[in-house]
Amino acid sequence: MGAKKNFIIDTNVILHDYKCLKNFQENDIYLPIVVLEELDKFKKGNEQINYNAREFVRELDQITDDNLFTKGAPLGEGLGRLFVVAGIKDSPKVRESFPESIPDHRILAVTDWLTREKPDMKSVLVTKDVNLRMKARSIGLLCEDYITDKVTNVDIFEKSNEVFEGIDPELIDRIYATKEGLDIDDFDFKNVIHPNECFVIKSERNSVLARYNPFTRKVCRVRKNRNYGIEPRNAEQSFAFEVLNDPDIKLVALTGKAGTGKTLLALASALGQMLTYKQILLARPIVALSNKDIGFLPGDANEKVAPYMQPLFDNLNVIKHQFPAGSSEVKRLDDMQKNGQLVIEALAFIRGRSLSETFCIIDEAQNLTPHEIKTIITRAGEGTKMVFTGDIQQIDQPYLDSQSNGLVYMIDRMRDQELFAHINLIKGERSQLSELASNLM
Repeated sequence: MGAKKNFIIDTNVILHDYKCLKNFQENDIYLPIVVLEELDKFKKGNEQINYNAREFVRELDQITDDNLFTKGAPLGEGLGRLFVVAGIKDSPKVRESFPESIPDHRILAVTDWLTREKPDMKSVLVTKDVNLRMKARSIGLLCEDYITDKVTNVDIFEKSNEVFEGIDPELIDRIYATKEGLDIDDFDFKNVIHPNECFVIKSERNSVLARYNPFTRKVCRVRKNRNYGIEPRNAEQSFAFEVLNDPDIKLVALTGKAGTGKTLLALASALGQMLTYKQILLARPIVALSNKDIGFLPGDANEKVAPYMQPLFDNLNVIKHQFPAGSSEVKRLDDMQKNGQLVIEALAFIRGRSLSETFCIIDEAQNLTPHEIKTIITRAGEGTKMVFTGDIQQIDQPYLDSQSNGLVYMIDRMRDQELFAHINLIKGERSQLSELASNLM
């Protein structure tokens, strides 16, 4: 256990994780009053950050200790104390470098004041705002990111699936010969094989696409199956269809850069299983341009979100174009949209629902926080399959990065579970131009 510290919490930390007060161990927490003023602006609304703001204020209201503004209120066994710093603290250092009176600078002033007030303890500003951390460092203040839910092993998103070479060719022949596959113990894999992991097995004369099925403890062959007119173009896409089509796998993550087919594969698989599920639901979070609320856009709720949903409709049109106009397949898709069997809408509209017997696809999941991902998964009722797709290098939320977004957090926590599968798509299939731009720009 290190020396006790003082942590000053920025607003964005609370909006990211409203339970953050429990994550600072025995250290004391200081909450500038301006943070509460900022939280008040976020209390109204249906987005996750609005929910987080309300929940944090409710938790704060439960702390009735009169010492909250003086000696601090205890947060519980093994935890430190919480202080609310009222008023504006003067800091000549901050005033000289950043004369504008804005919330960020008031938070810096509290950090500098506490640093001077308690010189024997380290006082550290915790914020997910990179610019605010740079400002703090420029005037000699200690600061750090909120890293409680950060994932350290992100290299799995930079490589394709495993290739095992030097395998006995007779084992591969036997995989082709049997539908059930071979016992995992028949193979001398040097690496740890995760549940539902897909890989390539090679010998000097043959090879096979394979998957480890944790329910049967067998290594089975992965076939190149077509789903509603869409055929896999590479091994990774075949792996994706393998786990998407398996009803025993209830949670799937598809990651990869633009053009690798993540959303298209998920939608095609869902349509191929339309008789298994009562509804197919496609949703994506809305990240407004320049971090503005979509309320400023003209029209009703559906008209406001329509531009953000267009990429999902584009994927549906790709599937429709696999069939002649007026064909029974196209008519079936139109009928499914009309009767509510196939729904495309903003993620905010599904909050609070219980999703039963639904094939649920959440697109752009890299823009969700870990808490948002958890909230969505806990909506899953009986017979529901959840698929999250995203590119961790294209994050539009200002306070998320490749290590702290909800998609990588979910993959990191779930990768050893039998109900979960993750496929990372590397090869772009949209076009040569798309692939070139994705790799070089």
